[in-house]
Amino acid sequence: MYFLGLGIVLLLMKYLEIGPVATWSWLIVLAPFALAVVWWAWADASGYTRRKAMERENKRRQDRIDKQRDALGIKKRPGR
Repeated sequence: MYFLGLGIVLLLMKYLEIGPVATWSWLIVLAPFALAVVWWAWADASGYTRRKAMERENKRRQDRIDKQRDALGIKKRPGR
């Protein structure tokens, strides 16, 4: 996501001819977009994206369980 944001900023700076980016090659300006594609391909292939999604789901599930236990007055089990 950071590569995409950086690419958009550099693209706007190049298009509007702002600062030193105006003299840079288009290849350098568009490089963050290629890096974003590489990052997303790696994240999907390695399972990073799925693992992060499962961590978010598990945390949300545990928070919901803890909230229900607090409402019932049950203390959280130690060691979990």
